[in-house]
Amino acid sequence: MVKNWLKKITGVAAIEAAAIEAETKRIKEEEELQRLTVERIKAEEEAELARLSPKDRATRKEEPYVSVLETKINPENIRNGFFELDWNEYFIKELMLYGYGTEADPEEEIVDRWFRDIVFQMLNAEGLDTQRGSGYINVVPIAKGKSEVS
Repeated sequence: MVKNWLKKITGVAAIEAAAIEAETKRIKEEEELQRLTVERIKAEEEAELARLSPKDRATRKEEPYVSVLETKINPENIRNGFFELDWNEYFIKELMLYGYGTEADPEEEIVDRWFRDIVFQMLNAEGLDTQRGSGYINVVPIAKGKSEVS
């Protein structure tokens, strides 16, 4: 009790209270600085992702990606044409997860199995003959992650 009274008279109590208040303020400012730093980093990452192509963005986010880059029809024979597909490694992993292939299979074969399945489902859904003689599906690898399907 005497100790507290002495601190109060000498101003030590006020100094201690100010020190506690200053430390509390410093801690809050550090927390706010950390929050702002995290927000800045997130904004920079989002800006960087926005500059990437859809495929690169999906790959960076470790998400599956597949896209039709080009579709061409042979003007002399409407039954012949091709689709140029583009994909990333995560799409291949997803296809393998669903039974379209194994790690030992070339990516083009895995995508071909999936593509054939999609075409079969579309024909079946439309009530069309899935065994009709409309040619064949030919897969030509163009580059890693790209093939021409005709």
